[in-house]
Amino acid sequence: MAIKVPGKRYGKRLEHSKVFGHGAHGKKSTFADLLITPLVDMFVIIVLFLIANFSATGEVLMMTKDIQLPEAVNVKEVEMHPVVLVSNEQVSISGTIVGRVEDIVKDEYLNIPPLEEKLREMKKQFEDLHAMAGGDTNAFKGDVNIQAHKEVEFKIIKRVMFSCATAGYNNINFAVLTKGGSEATPPSADAAPH
Repeated sequence: MAIKVPGKRYGKRLEHSKVFGHGAHGKKSTFADLLITPLVDMFVIIVLFLIANFSATGEVLMMTKDIQLPEAVNVKEVEMHPVVLVSNEQVSISGTIVGRVEDIVKDEYLNIPPLEEKLREMKKQFEDLHAMAGGDTNAFKGDVNIQAHKEVEFKIIKRVMFSCATAGYNNINFAVLTKGGSEATPPSADAAPH
């Protein structure tokens, strides 16, 4: 067997071309090469677009369809604090359901024990985290946001407020919509009078 010197080797794309290829003029390749560079460019553009349009403040309140916020004229911007959601059916805090309104109405207590327990747990976690970080031990200010449906009875709101105050959250803010503003206006909070 004779030893042959190898010729030039062409890439996959040029292997079947009429100019550089070897006799595969009539056949078409069934495999398409994936072009990585344009794909990476497209993903970089998408990521930059999402970063540019991301809200720096983030979502403070969880907007749900079963809670319609009341309107107010004198408002201030909502800050990041624990959020107690009160709808016509249930009471929840930061996404965890702590009670149903119909069960709460039947109880004779002035507070809502599961809500109070969850708030105390959140306060303890906050204080432990600041103690481990070596921060200020008096950093806990007791701020809480109440996001209640506008048609919820006041006795339920009163019990929620009492539970918050008993757990150490004395600075209570109510989430409201700005009156007279457009529907795209973000929710604001109005401080509760003490």
